[in-house]
Amino acid sequence: MSVQIVKDYLKQWNKAQDVKEFSVSSATVQLAAAALGVAPARIAKSITFKKEEGCLLVVAAGDARVDNAKFKAQFGVKPRMLTAEEVFARTGYNVGGVCPFALPEGVSLFLDVSLKRFITIFPACGSSNSCIELTCEELETCCSSLGWVDVCKNWQESTR
Repeated sequence: MSVQIVKDYLKQWNKAQDVKEFSVSSATVQLAAAALGVAPARIAKSITFKKEEGCLLVVAAGDARVDNAKFKAQFGVKPRMLTAEEVFARTGYNVGGVCPFALPEGVSLFLDVSLKRFITIFPACGSSNSCIELTCEELETCCSSLGWVDVCKNWQESTR
């Protein structure tokens, strides 16, 4: 998929013009934070996990790490990340550009509560050099999330 597909998808909320594209890579949390000049924690990273069909995608704060026990309690399975090839096959996006927008059927999308401590966060927009700034409410509205979950650790609630 491409940034244009995401822009077309975001038009329904009048957000297409808010997509930012960089001349440098934003494929990792650190690179995205540097490109934007923000704390890495504010980068909304998309983490993909195996499930029998499709995949499970969790959007979490850049400083959060998946807690295996919380994940298993929430979803009933051990977290097993997809390979780069599986990520593309199941989401339509390459690693570094996976985002919560315009996803194919079979992707179960959840938002982690680690994001809620920020006024705005920055998810990718379909490429390794794009993003958009959204509030958590806007993110929830603009993606097909199945809800908020608490499956991460190592993030600090007091960061704003």
